[in-house]
Amino acid sequence: MNDIATALTRHVSDAFDALGLDRKWGAVRRSDRPDLADFQCNGAMGAAKAAGQNPRALAETLTAALAESPLVAEVTVAGPGFLNIKVAGEVLNRRAEEIAGSDRAGVALRETPSKVVIDFGGPNVAKPMHVGHLRSAVIGDTLQRLCRFVGDEVVSDAHLGDWGLQMGHLITELEDEQPGLVYFDEAAEAPFPAESPVTIEDLARLYPQASKKAKADPSRNERSQAAVADLQRGRPGYRALLRHFIDVSVAALKVDYAFLNVHFDLWKGEADAEPFIGPMVEDLKGRGIALEDDGAWIVPVARDDENVPFVDKKGEARLKNPMPPFMLVNSRGGTGYHATDLATIVDRARNDKPDRILYVVDQRQAQHFEQVFRASEIAGYFPKAQLEHLGFGTVNGPDGTPFKTKEGGTVRLAELNRMALEEAEKKLATTQLSEDIDAVERAGIARNVALAAIRFADLQNVRTTNYIFDLDRFTSFEGKTGPYLLYAVVRIKSLLRRASEVGHSPGAVRVESATERALALELDGFEAAVHSAYEKRVPHFLCEHLYRVAQAFSAVYGAHPIAAEEDDAVRASRLGLCEAVRNQLETGLGLIGIDAPDRM
Repeated sequence: MNDIATALTRHVSDAFDALGLDRKWGAVRRSDRPDLADFQCNGAMGAAKAAGQNPRALAETLTAALAESPLVAEVTVAGPGFLNIKVAGEVLNRRAEEIAGSDRAGVALRETPSKVVIDFGGPNVAKPMHVGHLRSAVIGDTLQRLCRFVGDEVVSDAHLGDWGLQMGHLITELEDEQPGLVYFDEAAEAPFPAESPVTIEDLARLYPQASKKAKADPSRNERSQAAVADLQRGRPGYRALLRHFIDVSVAALKVDYAFLNVHFDLWKGEADAEPFIGPMVEDLKGRGIALEDDGAWIVPVARDDENVPFVDKKGEARLKNPMPPFMLVNSRGGTGYHATDLATIVDRARNDKPDRILYVVDQRQAQHFEQVFRASEIAGYFPKAQLEHLGFGTVNGPDGTPFKTKEGGTVRLAELNRMALEEAEKKLATTQLSEDIDAVERAGIARNVALAAIRFADLQNVRTTNYIFDLDRFTSFEGKTGPYLLYAVVRIKSLLRRASEVGHSPGAVRVESATERALALELDGFEAAVHSAYEKRVPHFLCEHLYRVAQAFSAVYGAHPIAAEEDDAVRASRLGLCEAVRNQLETGLGLIGIDAPDRM
């Protein structure tokens, strides 16, 4: 890494090492008291205790050694042995110039990149996406952007739900409406018609019709289950219909995803795992990993430590609930999500050969993925340690429960997108922004604002927590919001553009004032934020950094003239800082999937 904290950590660690002490004590981080120091090191206390020394005396010895470092302007000891470090101004100058001129805004690539498969999205064929799909989409897309940015090779997959009971409902309901279609002739073989017999509107109508009938009539449900069984056995007409259902659904899904600036490398689904299921089942049976259980075939995945007694908080003796078995084949001979997810791992391990597979799926699916990952480990298909379920919380309404329409129904994702766009247009009008811009460009800016509002509002939260969806707050140009960050970028672009028009350009950075130092230090934190977000799979670290940089720039903008500064060197320096901020904010926003317009 290139950041100042890392460089300081090396120097401080060298100082500990020179005294015969463990290098681990040299870790440096941003100071808790920025009014006293830029960075701090707390290792002297631990090192002194381990070595039987006086911590204050050890800290004083380290201070003398660090005073010679070209990175350090001043180092002092506080309390029992805290090291307070002020960075040399020239170090901040170089770092700011590096960020301004770097196409990576000051972030180094990983030394050992990986190949990563990211499974996210998970929409069902023939069903419109709803608000529950939002988090998987924006978190998964941000993670794939982060992985690529640090140097990983990424394969992202939407992993469609296209192999379950809904397919049987669609097939049987379509047969009731159009029984003469060739797809329902058991003797029919390929080729089948290239044009789909249904539209996305048909699918949206057929599925709920069939589902309602199946709930009221068990025999109707059994008919759909039989159709699923025929589909899974490879009946040609049903397979052709499935392809139509998928193609029509994907075309519609891409519209909603495009609004959110979400993209996938692959649009594979559960059906794509089908060629691997049969051989996998036989393999697990043949090796004695799968066991017959009342007509079904299961893989026991409970661990021994899950069957031991323990005493709960009330002092009562209880048994841990063991993990339920992995269902390979049900008693009807069918396969479900367990089998398709494990077969998909087999497919990916064999064909994609990843180092790691990430699943960005609702936290409520945690047990399912634990079962699948354990089965994969037991079978030797792919190591459990390299399979990660990245669960997330729910999007809630003002009442704290999952977001619903006024009528109590699930909010469709397309409706959520429309609401955000309308609110963005309203905010642009009330703030009198973009008034002098033509309608076409103004519409594009409104989409940028809506996108920034939705994605930043979601990503700024800790991934595993729930949050309340508040469009009025999310689309505001004030506070910790995506539109606020967009406006910060646009303001800097405007400032740089005006300066250029009168012949002024960014130059050598010379950080002088307290606000400039604070901004330069915030800019330096980008690399750590990126790598923390990547390593911990939590984009909110990146969102938090971008907001702090925007605030620090606002403080400089309010404290000093920039384009209007009369001193040529000072003006060039401040314009150089502006260029560094613009570059980093645009790079960071791009990583969370937000595009900043040139003007607003």
